[in-house]
Amino acid sequence: MSVTAILDVQFTQEGLDEGLEILRRELPRTRAFAGNRSVTVVQDHTDPTRVLAVEEWESLDADAAYREWRAGEGAITELATLVARAPVLTVGVVRDDV
Repeated sequence: MSVTAILDVQFTQEGLDEGLEILRRELPRTRAFAGNRSVTVVQDHTDPTRVLAVEEWESLDADAAYREWRAGEGAITELATLVARAPVLTVGVVRDDV
């Protein structure tokens, strides 16, 4: 089953440019992670400090393995000082029957 994960990041105005640079550096590692199908970055048109990473995964297990890696060895600790609030993660199973 296909999985979509949406990471909603709200940067501070001062942290936006550095935050985007960190994403440019780190997202190739996400895209190369086993089970990742794609990552699309969407910047809010009315609030440019709000950035969504829309990730497509082969399975819940692949997504869970990625989250575990990012929580440990692959952590991006520099983002903590650049965000206005904790990022919000939504993970859902793609419904092909609806």
